[in-house]
Amino acid sequence: MNSADYNSVTHHVWDEIPAEPLKGTLTRKLITGERMMIAHVNFKKGDDVPTHHHENEQLTYIVSGALHFWFGEHGEREIIVRAGEVVVIPSNVPHRALALEDTLDVDVFNPPRQDWLTGTDAYLRR
Repeated sequence: MNSADYNSVTHHVWDEIPAEPLKGTLTRKLITGERMMIAHVNFKKGDDVPTHHHENEQLTYIVSGALHFWFGEHGEREIIVRAGEVVVIPSNVPHRALALEDTLDVDVFNPPRQDWLTGTDAYLRR
């Protein structure tokens, strides 16, 4: 690592990032690097994310609460992910989620979700 690299280090405080309102009572906060993105997504019980897919590999870590996931074009596989658990969603796997209770979900994407950065993620804005 040359001495110039440390100048590109950034520091973020979640509490200082404004929450972006989405459909229903969903909100999210984003931090993006060059090749990764991390997000805090807050759900209220009953909030849902419709079936969608993306090229980005996704790690979803549930900090508190629980999400019911369906995977596949017709929801062929179901998993409930609870606080302290992680689900790994490979590239282009269709999935949807429903909050079983108020939930804080930390999502990590590689590469960053360009639709989230540009606001073209209509499935979260209906």
